Amino acid sequence: MKQTTPEVHSFFDEATNAACYIVKDPSSPACAIIDSILDFDIAAGRTHTTHADTLIATICKNGWQVEWIIETHVHADHLSAAPYLAGQVGGKIAIGANIAAVQAVFGKIFNAGTEFEMDGSQFDRLFKDGDCFAIGNLDVVVMHTPGHTPACVTYVIGDAAFIGDTLFMPDFGTARADFPGGSATDLYTSIQRILALPGTTRLFLCHDYKTASRDTYCWETTVAEQKASNIHVGGGKSESEFVDFRTQRDAQLAMPKLIIPSIQVNMRAGKMPPSEDDGNTYLKVPINRL
Repeated sequence: MKQTTPEVHSFFDEATNAACYIVKDPSSPACAIIDSILDFDIAAGRTHTTHADTLIATICKNGWQVEWIIETHVHADHLSAAPYLAGQVGGKIAIGANIAAVQAVFGKIFNAGTEFEMDGSQFDRLFKDGDCFAIGNLDVVVMHTPGHTPACVTYVIGDAAFIGDTLFMPDFGTARADFPGGSATDLYTSIQRILALPGTTRLFLCHDYKTASRDTYCWETTVAEQKASNIHVGGGKSESEFVDFRTQRDAQLAMPKLIIPSIQVNMRAGKMPPSEDDGNTYLKVPINRL
């Protein structure tokens, strides 16, 4: 397998503390978008496309060709802009194959109805552990890395890995594992798979929240840095130590601000629920379910 170094163009959204990426094949115009963001004003119930339009402008200015619009998981803290981007610049929309497990849980929580297929068919492709695909001449290997959600995947592209919500910056730690279908044990196992990659592998994160000692946002680190100094799993912390810590920590966390709209949209590959008989679209708020 070729070990080409991809070009990685990062776009950080302070409103959701989320990073998304354009991954470019240096030998061709081909690129992919990872973890796109649709702007959403929850108070007004309005979407807008400012962040996605920045990606589109970059792609069009450089004459790049979008082959894939891929998700590391069903995000609970921002809405995906995948359908909008696909309509503007093309690309197949893809996610991990275990999306069906997420849809089965949240389809019931949101009473999505019989028209909501819980088989991942809303996406153009579902990736299984070990699957390989290409972005131009770049080889991509898919690793199933559950724990934060059952459907989380990591995309390893040459010397870069896009790891979703598994690890944060070393001074911030790791993702929560208390969402329905989450597992601290699975998260620890997944993190060990990521940390088994070569030490120089660049790790690109979905989020950053700064820390008390760091007042700038960061979303790129390395395997070596994480192994040495991640405050939750670095320095050889055991599975039992991590699971005990993560379980206690997660019990103290509030739900993400945008979890209710995000899950309803993202489990549909970024599409809104079907419009109702008045022609308008509505998002549901399940009471005492989360």
